[in-house]
Amino acid sequence: MTPRRPVVEIMDDMMVDVLRKKTPAERLKIAFGMWNTARVIIRGAITTQHPDWSEDQVNKEIAKRISHGVVDHAPV
Repeated sequence: MTPRRPVVEIMDDMMVDVLRKKTPAERLKIAFGMWNTARVIIRGAITTQHPDWSEDQVNKEIAKRISHGVVDHAPV
């Protein structure tokens, strides 16, 4: 698979204003929700591709994908 080039996305000025008005705790809550949603989506993809994998194998693969390979466990 060819590595994807980084993409810079420009936020809408109104959205920037909304986020600036949020407290650090509110922004952290939003970020955690996004992270959790990503885990759910990745879990679904992995369990569809590998229905025979154990929960531990699935969790290790999720960690590997979310960390872009930084967290690399023994082959599953």
